[in-house]
Amino acid sequence: MSKPTIQHLLTRRSVSANALVEPGPDSAQLEQILTAATRVPDHKKLVPWRFILFQGEAREVFGNALADACRAEESEPSAVRLEMEARRFMRAPLVIAVVSRVTVPSPVPEWEQILSAGAACQNLVVAASALGFGVNWITEWCAYSAGVRQALGLADNERVAGFVYIGTPAAQPDERPRPALDEVVSAWKGQ
Repeated sequence: MSKPTIQHLLTRRSVSANALVEPGPDSAQLEQILTAATRVPDHKKLVPWRFILFQGEAREVFGNALADACRAEESEPSAVRLEMEARRFMRAPLVIAVVSRVTVPSPVPEWEQILSAGAACQNLVVAASALGFGVNWITEWCAYSAGVRQALGLADNERVAGFVYIGTPAAQPDERPRPALDEVVSAWKGQ
């Protein structure tokens, strides 16, 4: 691993979706980011993930679907809440829905397929931030909504692994506390 790569991994920081502004990646940068996202462990080459891009006007159009799902699934959402949902994907120039798709039957356990989708999310985050963009991988209620699943056209074997927001950070985020290694690392010593 090169020194710049390890330095990037040691300092990478999520940026709030609310703090992302134009510009987003251009087409060449987006191709790099998506190519990196496909370079993840994928036992038996099942490709247990896919990507849905929201850019430009598509973010606003899909916002209407988010507001519709909120209206249908919550009792009496306020006008403020519905407006917030309609503008949700406008928080960043690019939003990528990462869809986990599990192949059944398969010799590959479902858990491994889901982990591969998570790795694709992480590679999106690392690649975009390595190119200097601010990134945030989040789910929020819409990742679990039946109405949003329908609006995305997800099959029965598909779920949203996350929405990855990408843009230029309006300001550099503050560092946050990280766990001490002695709190999360142990050596197995047998029984």
